[in-house]
Amino acid sequence: MASYRTVAAVNSLTARWAATLPDDGTVLAAVGVWPLLGLLADGAAGPARRELSDALGIPADGASAAARDLLTTLGATPGLRTALGLWTRATLPLEPAWLERLPADVHGRLTGDPVADRSLLDAWAARSTDGRIDAMPVAVDDETLLVLAGALTLRTDWIRPFEEWPMEAETGPWCGRELAGLFRSTRLLHRVGVAETAAGPLTELQVVGARGIDVHLYLGTPEATAGQVLSAAVATLHHRRAVVPGTHLPYGAPGPGLSVTRVPSMDGEPRLHVSTVPFTVTAHHDLLDRAELFGLRTAADDSQGHFPGISGKPLAVQAGAQAMTATFGARGFRSAAVTALSVMAGGVPDYPFRVREIDVRFDRPFGFLALHRTSRLVLNAGWVTDPDTVEHTPHEWADAGTRQSGDPVVLGSGELPLWLR
Repeated sequence: MASYRTVAAVNSLTARWAATLPDDGTVLAAVGVWPLLGLLADGAAGPARRELSDALGIPADGASAAARDLLTTLGATPGLRTALGLWTRATLPLEPAWLERLPADVHGRLTGDPVADRSLLDAWAARSTDGRIDAMPVAVDDETLLVLAGALTLRTDWIRPFEEWPMEAETGPWCGRELAGLFRSTRLLHRVGVAETAAGPLTELQVVGARGIDVHLYLGTPEATAGQVLSAAVATLHHRRAVVPGTHLPYGAPGPGLSVTRVPSMDGEPRLHVSTVPFTVTAHHDLLDRAELFGLRTAADDSQGHFPGISGKPLAVQAGAQAMTATFGARGFRSAAVTALSVMAGGVPDYPFRVREIDVRFDRPFGFLALHRTSRLVLNAGWVTDPDTVEHTPHEWADAGTRQSGDPVVLGSGELPLWLR
């Protein structure tokens, strides 16, 4: 079972990465990067080992065990599935101790032919993500000696689906666009809350999914940036006392996108009315553009080797990237990511009661976190700037007609191939 320390470390990397994001629509999965950085740190030495340890947030000595525990925990969680793959050239000698710390039956061979090896790895990526990601985001060349790849697939279906109706934003950058809106009402006022953060007031909406995987939507002030909102959002996961639930919010407009009023009621039950938008976001991240964040600055210096614990042959990081997509729709959420490191070498009757009514509306750019409910481990983090319109709403369940009853549906994935030469 992944420890609280590991969850906190992964979420810290998510927050730090999110803080660097531009205000464009994007999505990331630090949970896909962290385990393979841990396996890499296990074989590193010198400054590279220290930098990887700092990026991971745990000592390098325990990084491999923590990475394996995290992958095991994710793979045993309903709605999640993990895969790990290792491929090496026959000419690369591996340290037996490092190899033995990887799960069994993950080791395959690279041929040295870039075309054949690319086909092999692309096929693994597609198979491990049920075709959501059909290729590795970095190239294989004739200098590639080792590839270490991890895949995480996730699915969550909403406990209560949304209703779909057109919607128009009244202000902000989406004003005047006919959006494809998602709506629903509930008596559970605590599903919404407001936190005071370093980025200002932050409205949080919890969208509860099946099998313990939820998606939280976050709306900040119009001035707050994507990085500020998302890093503050991750912080609220571990400081729940900072979030004032809807049952205790003052009347008026206590947070971004919120209205709290007292209204007549037939049944005496409070109401939370939610208005949001479906969206699909995609992103491609070059990890070496933020090499310090991932502890890869020294490791990318190819003037010497940095991983004697992996091989006696000098190795250095060649490239790193993550390609990802995420879809939020009326019935659920799906995401897919492939992350690669190449290491060189969202009629009025009579009313007898008056009740609290809350309206929350996400009709301008906002952030989201997909997370494991119990541990609060963040699986995806993203920022929505281009919601679906009425004219263009993706068929997020388009494969339903081709699946057989009882077949598993994979709604997301994350992979981190690691390339060594």
